[in-house]
Amino acid sequence: MNQKENVRHQFGKNAAKYVTSHGHAKGEDLAILIEIVKEKSGEQALDIATGGGHVANAIAPLYKEVTALDLTANMLEKAQEFIEGNGHDNVTFVQGDAESLPFADESFHTVTCRIAPHHFPHVDQFIREVSRVTKRDGLLVLIDNVAPECEAFDQFYNMVEKKRDPSHYRALKKTEWMAKLEQAGFRIESMMTFQKTFMFDQWWDMMGLPLKEKEQLNQNMISASDETMAHFSITISDERVQSFQGESALFVGRKR
Repeated sequence: MNQKENVRHQFGKNAAKYVTSHGHAKGEDLAILIEIVKEKSGEQALDIATGGGHVANAIAPLYKEVTALDLTANMLEKAQEFIEGNGHDNVTFVQGDAESLPFADESFHTVTCRIAPHHFPHVDQFIREVSRVTKRDGLLVLIDNVAPECEAFDQFYNMVEKKRDPSHYRALKKTEWMAKLEQAGFRIESMMTFQKTFMFDQWWDMMGLPLKEKEQLNQNMISASDETMAHFSITISDERVQSFQGESALFVGRKR
């Protein structure tokens, strides 16, 4: 199964969970995203990898037209039920690939993408496509889980995510995102980070994977070095991981 089939499989079978997931439906990052686009909105917005549709739902009142794109048909169906159930009739739902967007050049005043690019196998192509479909002087708001700058911690974090979610590809470092966005023609207007606490059992159960694999990851994490334990604030009780901390980052870019 290739990476994109993995994404369709994992998110297809768990689509309903992502609509109700507190980490996706709520969060300081979503509230800040809304405030950012409220000040700088235009007529057309695109939400890439819309998932449960939380961003598209939140920004629908601020734009004339919103397009919600996702690779997974089941996800789009659940997002459409959620968004239209909230009374929004200006959102169009498109099944498509973030790395090959089915839109004309400079189609959107605003492009958003939240907690998704770590699933993309060709992130440079994704960024080029975002740049292509964004109008000149248009806005990009990108949010994703990010890896630590320390190489060892980067490898540990991506290992943990991959074991829990086969559709995870790689969480980039903050510096990698900054460089890639600037190289693609975006001026970085701001960047902020958010600490994320993952309750291990709940976090794992979102993906519905076998208990044996959960046990293996639990063992990997409780065997980590003291430095790794401290960096990720891993809490353990009775040889069981209870929680750990990660980080997400929000980038605001302006198309040159």
